[in-house]
Amino acid sequence: MKIVALVKYVPDATGDREFSDDGTVDREVAGLLSELDEYAVEQALQIAENADDAEVIAVTVGPDDASDALKKALQMGAGSAVHINDDDIHGTDALGTSKILAAAVQKIEPDLVICGMASTDGSMGVVPAMLAERLGWPAVTYGVDLKVEGSEVSIRRDGDTASQTISAQLPAVVSVTDQSGEARYPSMKGIMAAKKKKVEDWELDDLDLDGDDFGLEAAYSKVESTSPRPPKAAGTKVVDEDGSGGKALADFLVNGKFI
Repeated sequence: MKIVALVKYVPDATGDREFSDDGTVDREVAGLLSELDEYAVEQALQIAENADDAEVIAVTVGPDDASDALKKALQMGAGSAVHINDDDIHGTDALGTSKILAAAVQKIEPDLVICGMASTDGSMGVVPAMLAERLGWPAVTYGVDLKVEGSEVSIRRDGDTASQTISAQLPAVVSVTDQSGEARYPSMKGIMAAKKKKVEDWELDDLDLDGDDFGLEAAYSKVESTSPRPPKAAGTKVVDEDGSGGKALADFLVNGKFI
């Protein structure tokens, strides 16, 4: 069984995140494997561990630094990786990204593609469904529990009032949430083993794709303008010097409709 885990390199959420002059996310900052994609890698590894002759291939689309996302996936246990990196990709939107990924999946020919529920930078959550549509495969998304039995994959999707069990025939595209199971930490053995694992570098030409169809100019959606987040306003400070602090606090809670 061949499983593709899609991963993305994103700016570190604990640092300063900004947009470049052309409206794209500034990726010249510290980044890492999207946390939500770690759950996809974890689920892929669990399926592979319980299957005969299974392999997990991590795939990413991104600039040079995106190799760090692949490195983390390999350290977690993925067997190999593919890095799709081309200058013409810069500024590509979700539609273009799904087209690139579809071409890569068709070249790899896996039985199952597993994605995170969304990226932590764009937070769109639409690429898994777009990818499935381009491939002509079923999509089962937002799974909190994932199982593969024979030629069928099934997920449990939890809503506010009910849970659904959804199944589909392989090959299929699946996305999992951050409730699907804690992602493992790379062990020292895994970190050392990752250095010897194969990473293939592909450009658009390797996927028989035309660079003119991608990038910012070809994107259907783009950021027109940005502005810094306004600074956080100072809170209300109550100084209790004459015993009136309790009343002032109660008035504040009432006026704010907290009580």
